[in-house]
Amino acid sequence: MVTKAMEVVKDLDVKRYMGRWYEIACFPSRFQPSDGTNTRATYTLRDDGTINVLNETWSGGKRGFIEGTAYKADPNSDEAKLKVKFWVPPFLPIIPVTGDYWLLYIDQDYHYAVIGQPSRNYLWILSRKNHMDEETYNQLVERAKDEGYDVSKLHKTPHSDSPPEEEGPQDTKGVWWIKSLLGK
Repeated sequence: MVTKAMEVVKDLDVKRYMGRWYEIACFPSRFQPSDGTNTRATYTLRDDGTINVLNETWSGGKRGFIEGTAYKADPNSDEAKLKVKFWVPPFLPIIPVTGDYWLLYIDQDYHYAVIGQPSRNYLWILSRKNHMDEETYNQLVERAKDEGYDVSKLHKTPHSDSPPEEEGPQDTKGVWWIKSLLGK
């Protein structure tokens, strides 16, 4: 089966994209706890043009997080193809891990986004709010399907009615990261 080339957002307004995004759904992955709730990402533009990435999730009542850096894969391109680098494990960051972060869709108001990468092994549906109506969700799922993703693998991320505002107790030992490697 021939898979078409993915369409990626062009001319992203990076400043508008900054801020907090909630994970509405994703493909399960080894680097996120399987029981994670209230998962979110906060993006902050740095003076050098790179983006600070703070990914947070709650597992077993504790906050797990990892920070990294995002940057344009090709600084001369108008496509929203980013690279994201994290240092792992989070409790002793010694190994750099870099991945693709391609913005496949964003609505004109910058409220919803679909993120993927070239292998189509990872997919995220993000929103500025921690809940999304089914009609919007289904439209975004359909966009991902049109880009060649097997959307049957999507898993909705549970969120509490009121998202945590404070950091909460931290998983200072990185247990969530170790458990995620084991598929827990």
